[in-house]
Amino acid sequence: MLSRTHQVTSALLLGSTLAAWAQIDPYPRSLLQLGADYSLSGQGPQSLYAYYYYNNPAFLKTNTALRLAVAPVYLNGELGFRGLLSPHTDVGLGFSGGGFGENYYEIQQGQYLKAESFNGSGGGAALSLYHRLNPRQQIPLTIVVRGGFDYSAYSRADRTSDAFQPPANRGTSFVRTGLRLAGKEPMLYPDLAMEVSVWYERQWRSGNPTYGYADNPLQVQPTTDLYWLYAGLSYAWTNTGHQFSLGLAAGGTGDADRFSAWRLGGVLPLASEFPLTLPGYYYQELSAQRFAHLSASYVLPLSASHRWQTRLGAATAWLDYLPGFELPRRWQTGVGADLRYTSRSQVWRAILRYGYGVNALRDGREGAHSVGLLYQYNFEQRKVRREAAQRASNGTSATP
Repeated sequence: MLSRTHQVTSALLLGSTLAAWAQIDPYPRSLLQLGADYSLSGQGPQSLYAYYYYNNPAFLKTNTALRLAVAPVYLNGELGFRGLLSPHTDVGLGFSGGGFGENYYEIQQGQYLKAESFNGSGGGAALSLYHRLNPRQQIPLTIVVRGGFDYSAYSRADRTSDAFQPPANRGTSFVRTGLRLAGKEPMLYPDLAMEVSVWYERQWRSGNPTYGYADNPLQVQPTTDLYWLYAGLSYAWTNTGHQFSLGLAAGGTGDADRFSAWRLGGVLPLASEFPLTLPGYYYQELSAQRFAHLSASYVLPLSASHRWQTRLGAATAWLDYLPGFELPRRWQTGVGADLRYTSRSQVWRAILRYGYGVNALRDGREGAHSVGLLYQYNFEQRKVRREAAQRASNGTSATP
């Protein structure tokens, strides 16, 4: 979905997965995340992110949590206040802003139309309420209510046609509500994750509603409704090195336009809060009014230590295409594999990926290839390891 919270830039910027977490993160984190996906079939938009994620659940040694995601020209964060309204109701003040976070890439029938693509920058703020419905249960059930405002400024990219007029700068106010059971960490393929959630968002937009070519103007809807559900499960047998993951997502939009359509494609797992991946496809290649998306993967160990592993995966989606973006098939499928290495200390992990888009359209024919690289460095894990080693050293030196 290319909306306020579901966009990735064409440079080393922040993936929007961190723009709207559905609860205050209760764990200290310090992570460097890098991801890149490169198409071997055709020329699509760059699929790339790099950011530093920091979370301090006891900021200034109080009940305030500070979350920051910092990229070269983009900042996203939230101040969370635990138990502010009641023992089980938290409040979050979110903020974001920077350059190129709202770039738009026009892709039709497998063709990346640079003449109709443009840059977008901006920022905004939001107020969030997180209420725990089952405080006595181990698995949290949380209701989320969020409202806020964003400002978007658009401009021509290097190859935008002189005859193509980008959208007018605009403000967008929004309200989102959701119900989330459990959740998933902002990590690269965590060993254990489970989530079932359902969401609704309403957006109101200001500014000139038309843009594009003078003889064929495009429309920006003044209001739009977004609704979706997600269910996912990931489980690892750490003693054997095996792991499986399953994901199901479905959603739709009312009064759809290019800025509210659901967009699927690419393989970067942290490119959005709810990544609609399709291996082998361009990032956000497919635009749909409604969709159903299913993904599955299995990890196998390649060494006795489990530091070397391979992951086999597939994803498929049924699409009700946005008018003007139709393809011959409603079902689109991709498969892929990766080779991964995790350091002995589990501080860093690197993954080399390959994807094949079974139905991706290239020059009138189906089939497309891509390769990619993912990397995560966990500074918090490094700190824990150092402290454990220091305690062990002190204990050894104190032994007579």
